[in-house]
Formats: sequence, C-alpha cells, structure tokens
Amino acid sequence: MKHLLIIFSILFSAAFSAQETPEKPAEPTSVGQLQEYGTLVKKMNLKDAVLSADVKPEYPGGFGAFGRKFAENMETVKLKNNEQLDTKLYFIVEKDGYIRNATATGTNKKHVEAAEAGIKRVFERWKPAQKNGKPVRYLYIVPLFSKKY
Repeated sequence: MKHLLIIFSILFSAAFSAQETPEKPAEPTSVGQLQEYGTLVKKMNLKDAVLSADVKPEYPGGFGAFGRKFAENMETVKLKNNEQLDTKLYFIVEKDGYIRNATATGTNKKHVEAAEAGIKRVFERWKPAQKNGKPVRYLYIVPLFSKKY
C-alpha cells in the first residue's frame, strides 16, 4: 500500500508540475499557406500544385539518388567563415513526371542561382504524385544547408 501511495503521488505531482511544451507551428496543407507564397507565385506557376498526395512523386532510384544527382549538377559556392545557408529549393514534379517549374530562395544570391541551375540539369523523369488515383502537380520543398568536412 505504501508503494502504491508513493507511485500515485509521483504520478500526481508530475501531472501538475510538467512544463507545457510550446506547440510547433502547423505545417501548411496547401501551397497558398506557405510563408514564401508571395515570392513563389511571382517566380513559378503554382496553379493546381499540391503539398500532399496519396502517393508522393518518386525519382528513379529514390530521393537519395535524386540528392546525389542534384549535388553533382550544382556548382559549389564558396562560403564566408561561419556563413550559414538558408536556401530553399522549390520545384514542381508535373503530372507527366518532369520538372518544369523550379526556383530557390535565400540570402546568398550565388547559392540561390547555383541551386536553380542545378535543378535544371536534372532531366530524369519522375513517377508523378497521385491523389485519388490521378496524377497531380506536386511541389517539393528542399532545404539546402552547408556541411563542414
């Protein structure tokens, strides 16, 4: 009985003294909810593009293979000491599986330009995204960051 009382008091006190964790901002469910929407709509055709689908687009060999291909095609940009990248790459996998709309945003203009040029050199056809059994235009958002080796 004494053990039960101790366990109950620990659980009871933990329930009332637990700190609340701040809620993460909700992930956008539509392209129009993106924080960068105003910039993106000026640079690319977002009509009928979706952020979620029943089946995501698939690059031949998987997303890892896409990452390697993109990295091979992207020009290396020198960074200043301790410079952090905030570049985001946006591209739409069209209903036919090709990438036709792509852009990048960020504070380092050379890195943004290199990312945009790199994605335009990826010519392989993707398996398109599907929603309700039909192909859809899918907007991928890929954050790019620097790694120290």
